[in-house]
Amino acid sequence: MRAILLAAGLGTRLQPLTHDIPKCLVEIGDQPLLGYWLDALFESGIDSILVNLHHHSQQVEDFIQERSDRSSVHLAYERRLLGTAGTVRENYDFFSGEAGVVLHADNFCTANISKFICAHEARPKEAALTMMTFVTDAPMACGIVELDEQGLVQEFHEKVASPPSNLANGAIYVFEPEILDFVRDSGSQVRDISKDVLPQFLGRIFTWRADGDLIDIGTMENLEKARRLVQRPSVA
Repeated sequence: MRAILLAAGLGTRLQPLTHDIPKCLVEIGDQPLLGYWLDALFESGIDSILVNLHHHSQQVEDFIQERSDRSSVHLAYERRLLGTAGTVRENYDFFSGEAGVVLHADNFCTANISKFICAHEARPKEAALTMMTFVTDAPMACGIVELDEQGLVQEFHEKVASPPSNLANGAIYVFEPEILDFVRDSGSQVRDISKDVLPQFLGRIFTWRADGDLIDIGTMENLEKARRLVQRPSVA
């Protein structure tokens, strides 16, 4: 299985830190955030990873070149940001017609990716994708999901004022080819996975609740939270 790491964002909420460094290279513990993701994906059995680039792209290229697994990491520079769905569409052929992982690299996650992929493989037959979810303490800032008894998403509330729960979309997915085909065939008007893709598949989105921590590294407060987390002995 292959994976796309969405890592091209500007990191505006982390300015001024991200004036001089891309968000994915912000250090957490002894390595950049991107390093944690590459390690976790390769350890889960992913055999090839594509990372999209934009902001301070040369720094990301230099970081990848220093890794021993660099031959299994592919880089896709975006002169202008394509949006999360746009990146998937632009790199449709990377998945070679098979299911693949797509995730936002600006989250810090200690969940077991292997178990997540296994959950997808055991999903209900009607599900075309699996989404990792987590319990958030800031539901108004997240995409909140409502599930049925099978764990399939029935409603999706993207950053609303009065969310119905605190179970949030973790922006980590396994897409079956049907989803990838939809993104390819929908054209440039479909730019964002959360806003333009997920709502089209209500009732067909299986969920797996993260068995570890998941933190959106979008604020300095959350960045410091992640840095404290990796100092705990239980986190490798």
